[in-house]
Amino acid sequence: MAEQSGGAAGRNETEAQRLDRNYGELLQELRVAQVGVQILFASLLTVVFSQRFATISSLQRGAYVLTLLSTACAVALLVGPVAFHRIVFRHSQKDDLVRVSHRMALGGLGCLAVSMVAVVLFILEEVLGKTPAIWYSAGVGVVFMAAAYWQANGRNAASAVAPAAASVAVPAE
Repeated sequence: MAEQSGGAAGRNETEAQRLDRNYGELLQELRVAQVGVQILFASLLTVVFSQRFATISSLQRGAYVLTLLSTACAVALLVGPVAFHRIVFRHSQKDDLVRVSHRMALGGLGCLAVSMVAVVLFILEEVLGKTPAIWYSAGVGVVFMAAAYWQANGRNAASAVAPAAASVAVPAE
């Protein structure tokens, strides 16, 4: 019989069960993010073919290119865990799968944050003008950075309370 260990939040599960649970939870989270990213990407693909696109400012053009590229990277990184699963399937590499997929998800969410800031800049420059657009976009960027900072510090604070849970390579979030 496989050895049981007290996992995250006092769960009594084997290492294999913990990895299966972590991967399943990660996939559920990615399903939510993937839909929004794919809709944003599809919208960006249509913008370039509108008549007004030829008249956008250089700031808007730069913001558009940044949004398009960072959204494409977000799609690649958020879909990546599924492709990686196909590569390592039945090779007893579930721990690698969970670790790499976790990193891909964080990278994809980071690219999504860049996309959101850039698309806000793109739209607000048209609506409000250059200076207010830059300030508001910077504010949105600060919100994303603060959220990432608070999440990271919250995880560190939780690991100080539960040192056994902190030794796990991938957070059970």
